[in-house]
Amino acid sequence: MPGVSTEQIAAARDVDLLTYLQEREPHELVRSAPGEYRTATHGSLVISKGAWYWHRGGFGGYSALDFLVKVRGMDFVEAVEAVCGIRASPAPSSLAVKKESSAKEQRVLMLPPPVKYPSRALAYLQDRGIRADVIKRCMDAGVLYEGRYDGEPVCVFVGKDEFGKARFGCMRGINRDMKRDCSGSDKKFGFWLSPHDPASGVLAAFESPIDAISHSCLFPDWDGHRLSFGGTSHAALISFLERNPQIKHVSLCLDDDGAGQIAARRIRTLLKTEGRFSHITATIDPPAQGKDYNELLLHTVRQEREQRQAGHRKDAGLSL
Repeated sequence: MPGVSTEQIAAARDVDLLTYLQEREPHELVRSAPGEYRTATHGSLVISKGAWYWHRGGFGGYSALDFLVKVRGMDFVEAVEAVCGIRASPAPSSLAVKKESSAKEQRVLMLPPPVKYPSRALAYLQDRGIRADVIKRCMDAGVLYEGRYDGEPVCVFVGKDEFGKARFGCMRGINRDMKRDCSGSDKKFGFWLSPHDPASGVLAAFESPIDAISHSCLFPDWDGHRLSFGGTSHAALISFLERNPQIKHVSLCLDDDGAGQIAARRIRTLLKTEGRFSHITATIDPPAQGKDYNELLLHTVRQEREQRQAGHRKDAGLSL
């Protein structure tokens, strides 16, 4: 089709509406119920379980592309370019633009206060297979600490900008299953583990900070940048690549599930088709075992423990 390639169209069809709005128009999202959103412009449009339905229009869909064409009335080529990031999507109204600008100006990151002794976080992360020296490295870098949220202990993972200022934070419950971004977080700045060589041209990208840390435990000799998106949005990746033009290879280590692999293919196509990133080679590298890299780490730790125990039993048998 004139103006866009087959690959760009395929990548655009893979992007769901919620992901698109989270990345490009977060001011449009209005949470209406757990796991359900509406849009500020169209109050009768409901987004839930990966799909959307516009009650006023009497139709729905799954992709952001369908939304831009059928609801916004955009030309198909323009819509593909908007979803792929080639063309900025026009705001639905000048009011929405003002709201977005105001929200950015007022954004203040609210990180929970740290505790003096992070023993709970240390124990929790070690139970997840993370080595103590890797935990210490993250804490010394100021990108990991134990905090309190609603009276509960949480692991706090911090994303900083190029000046070392905290711009993003996400929390993971220690005593209960809780995952939440800190108020005022900017998704363009994800959790990042720096390599020993800051000029490294290799980057591994993950959905969660724990997966990035797990990768560090699994491959301690791999000296590249490790970045967490905080989900499947590629906002943190694009921002990182803009700030680090030396990156030549991106390893997409997203979860080995439907959402993760769809996002990985979409990002690979985006990097391949957008001119400013044409020098970058992107590979899709899900974990060899389990859904994510922490599951792979736990599997590896169990195998190593079983091998040690088998060796001990063998040695004990020889001594008899």
